[in-house]
Amino acid sequence: MLYPGYSHFLRQTPLWVLPGQALGLNCAEVWLKLEHLQVGGSFKARGMLNRMLSHTIPPSGVIIASGGNAGIATAAAARGLGVRCEVFVPEVSPQAKRARLRDLGADVVVTGAAYAQAFEACLERQRESGALLMHAYDQVEVAAGAGTLAREIEAQAGLPDSVLVSVGGGGLIAGVAAWFEDRARVVALEPVLAPTLFNARVSGEPVDVTVSGVAADSLGAKRIGTIAWNVTQRHVKDALLIDDEAIRAAQLWLWKELKLAVEPAAALGLAALHKGVYPVHATEKVCLIICGANLDPASLSAPTL
Repeated sequence: MLYPGYSHFLRQTPLWVLPGQALGLNCAEVWLKLEHLQVGGSFKARGMLNRMLSHTIPPSGVIIASGGNAGIATAAAARGLGVRCEVFVPEVSPQAKRARLRDLGADVVVTGAAYAQAFEACLERQRESGALLMHAYDQVEVAAGAGTLAREIEAQAGLPDSVLVSVGGGGLIAGVAAWFEDRARVVALEPVLAPTLFNARVSGEPVDVTVSGVAADSLGAKRIGTIAWNVTQRHVKDALLIDDEAIRAAQLWLWKELKLAVEPAAALGLAALHKGVYPVHATEKVCLIICGANLDPASLSAPTL
């Protein structure tokens, strides 16, 4: 247990080891880290709890801007710790996530067309209130918390050959790559319509990108985080792009074939494998992080984008 006494805030999630053929792939094994079963439905619970336990929380509580999942994780931990929580979400955030935030007792402010605008409004409010600022991905405690997921994978099954990680602002890949370093191949995957790390590599430094597409609510950062940029420069060779059609097809495949009801961001790994964007070899053990359970299940019945 990572945090004794806080098991209601953080779970060890299952690792499902399947033969590659079960997913229609010519590789030895596919490991599915079922992080959608985490408290709050995503890996964000790890970093949010880590940051909150690392600081004295003021009477004004905690505050965060989020596409939804980081806010949900923060709200869940805040409720458990008995502190106030204010969450700024962009207009692109789904109603299902807003409803979950309110159910957890958070004060929800909907503002801005995208995450970047919600974040600016959050910063202005934080300066007024003095609340502890929580960042969805670019704080050391948050990235380190995300890294516990990688540590957990290794404890459960040893080292995979490769780990495919969906990237928005980069908190997850920063933590995963920092843990595995060069002992496993960590691959960054991004939607074509939200290429924060890919474009940063083209430019040689983090740059703003225009964000849209099916995964914009959870992979909607307009710029790769500083921590993720520094870590991935050292430990991540590949930054690959996946189109929305492939992401949506993989999301529906996970639901129809494995009964995994997850957000589009959880499907980038499978999309990369099915489309051959990341080619696997016959003896490879590849790990996918299945993360993001905060969606309207009705969305899984829609056959097209």
